[in-house]
Amino acid sequence: MATNSYEIELLNTLNDGFKDELVKYSKFIECSKATTPFYADELLEHFYIVASGKIRTYQINLQNNKEQTIFIYKNGDMFDVISLLDNKKHDVLYEAMEDTRLLQLPIKKVREWLENDREFNCKFFPYLAQQMRHTEALAVDIALYDTKDRLINLLIDNVDKSKHFRYQLLQSLSNTQIASLIGTVRHVIERSLKELKDDNTIAKSNKNIRILNFQKLLEKTNKLVFKQF
Repeated sequence: MATNSYEIELLNTLNDGFKDELVKYSKFIECSKATTPFYADELLEHFYIVASGKIRTYQINLQNNKEQTIFIYKNGDMFDVISLLDNKKHDVLYEAMEDTRLLQLPIKKVREWLENDREFNCKFFPYLAQQMRHTEALAVDIALYDTKDRLINLLIDNVDKSKHFRYQLLQSLSNTQIASLIGTVRHVIERSLKELKDDNTIAKSNKNIRILNFQKLLEKTNKLVFKQF
């Protein structure tokens, strides 16, 4: 496959020598929308980088069917970082949210790059830190904020370029998918969105949410913070 097929944001600044090695050891795989592309055991053998589309990783409580989306991986995102680092099975589920193209790499080769390639390290470890920050923020949101607060935080993060795993995330997501991002259920999200619409803070048509008054949204957040402290 030609090198110019590797239009992956994460790899744009890597030198040509590393890209040549990447081409040598990798291949592309296609995932259809709404499919489970692989299971946890497979991620002990392979490491993936998203070239296009979206893959979500999530957990589900089978007793009440409640879901919690942990990450939605987009162009340049890598997984599974946990299995890469500890060589143990990671019990999460995966779903292609749209037709998706993934770069598949032998996980042993990626570990070799981590040990020996300084340039790859300079890409990988800041990305790992972003994942850790996102996971920490998700835990804090669920522990400290109610559902409406979490939704407002998500709407703000959706337009914040510094929030890698939430920036421009909500486009084309259903209310059920939004609910899974913040640990609630669809009807609760619908009620909260209606309140924000009635307050002329947002507009919503089909699966698109537009902020009409960003300052008002920020003020709602400020009020929540002041209440807590």
